[in-house]
Amino acid sequence: MPIATPPYTATNKPQLDVLICAPRGFCAGVVRAIDAVEKALAIYGPPVYVRHEIVHNKYVVESLRRKGAIFVDELDEIPETKAPVIFSAHGVPKSVPLDAQTRHFFAIDATCPLVTKVHREAEVHYKRARHVVLVGHAGHPEVVGTMGQLPEGAITLIETIEDVAHLTPPEGQELAYVTQTTLSVDDTAGIVAALKARFPAIVSPHKEDICYATTNRQEAVKRVAPQVDAMIVVGSPNSSNSQRLREVAERAGCPVSRLILRAEDIDWSLFAGIRKLGLTAGASAPEILVEEIIDAFAERFDVRVETVSTADESVFFPLPRDLREQAAE
Repeated sequence: MPIATPPYTATNKPQLDVLICAPRGFCAGVVRAIDAVEKALAIYGPPVYVRHEIVHNKYVVESLRRKGAIFVDELDEIPETKAPVIFSAHGVPKSVPLDAQTRHFFAIDATCPLVTKVHREAEVHYKRARHVVLVGHAGHPEVVGTMGQLPEGAITLIETIEDVAHLTPPEGQELAYVTQTTLSVDDTAGIVAALKARFPAIVSPHKEDICYATTNRQEAVKRVAPQVDAMIVVGSPNSSNSQRLREVAERAGCPVSRLILRAEDIDWSLFAGIRKLGLTAGASAPEILVEEIIDAFAERFDVRVETVSTADESVFFPLPRDLREQAAE
């Protein structure tokens, strides 16, 4: 049964300060992936096939589906076609582009360049006869893609500090580690510290694998969370970076921390009596959904909005080469 809300008027609405985190929302890799699908639709017309969700956000996926994108889990769901076939921002195992080549698909790789960086790191370690340890979440598309860059058995996935204690790498083989790009910065630091304590000679990435966008959004949440009564993270449940933002807010001392896709999903009973609300968005959540949440609160509260900024972002990734060349013609 819906929860009754008082018949607020402009004069008796309770005041609510909304602290909006910045940076928030789309990162450069997500913008590039979405633009790749839209550009392919503009150049070639529908359909455009996309393997897996281009990014983990239902609103974005449904918007692209209405424009003519067809999302599939695996390439064997795609009929023989000359239409573009796009790989999602999360990256794919090496077997996927090989399969696409065998079937003569026009494949476009929209993998985030920062994920591709992790793939190349793993390959370099393998060529140097190192066993690779991947810190990440089992089953996440990015992890599946990274593990799929190397032959079976060449890479070991660990998820927790406890996993480090039980890690049994090949005897006599040098170790190196890489990480998923969307992890909790603090959790990963603990796991890496445990790895280095147990394996002092383990080779680290030349540059941090957790991407700039993940780090910046978590830092903004850490700044805001202790100041507010509740925090809303706009994002999808299957979005790793969005889930980590919710966890960061919780650990920073925010009493109520919720991941919400749309305003219609708000459980208003959780926000009764609050005076300060924190608001952010995962890297795959569009700003229109943030505005939708603010509008929903403005119907029930006298809202005052303040932006809390912890970093400026100017990162830009160009479209995949095939689409750049077509756009230039």
